[in-house]
Amino acid sequence: MDIVDVPHPSSPLVDAAVVVVPPPSDLHRHLGGLLATGDGADVTFMVDNRTFAAHRCVLMARSPVFHAELSLSTCPTTTTTNDSGGAAVVVQIEDMEAQDFEAFLHYVYTDSLPPESKGSAAAAMLPDLVAAANRYQMERLRLVCEEKLCEFVDVTTVAVILAFAVDHHCLGLKEACLRFLEDPENLREVVKTDGLEHLSKSCPSVLKDMIAKLAAAQ
Repeated sequence: MDIVDVPHPSSPLVDAAVVVVPPPSDLHRHLGGLLATGDGADVTFMVDNRTFAAHRCVLMARSPVFHAELSLSTCPTTTTTNDSGGAAVVVQIEDMEAQDFEAFLHYVYTDSLPPESKGSAAAAMLPDLVAAANRYQMERLRLVCEEKLCEFVDVTTVAVILAFAVDHHCLGLKEACLRFLEDPENLREVVKTDGLEHLSKSCPSVLKDMIAKLAAAQ
């Protein structure tokens, strides 16, 4: 008898949650391994004299920009022959450093930032990843980076981070900076670091809105 023909009891005789426990998805690990080995790669990125092998199908699935550029060959590319004898696209990346592009590809394949993106390394890398997320229309990557950048907001950095958030349309990061500045003590310390002077030059409209908001709260 086929299992589909077996009548289902009104109450289960076995608790499937106890007996059968599927492991967490490991798709990210398999795709990450594919990126690491370069097996079947059909596109090569050249960044700062380094090359990165990747797969068109993965890139096109993850980014609408890659989908348009790699399917229509509208980006600045050249064509070579890969090891399997097929055509491979070579793409030159001019606006990113190699280590940042490597982290970007890691996210594309695994949906997570690389483990080394912590501390000072993250502070230097995250702004470039935000720019890449905007460039390739990867909304979740931008939000992941915004969340991590919020951890770096303090008296010495808030003005620069706020200006960055405005320039790159990071609404959550902008709100985190403004909330930080709502604290009178924080604001006094920022004034001592010339942070408001930086804001007056980089994004005067935000400074004006912030002053109005603070005045309304009095």
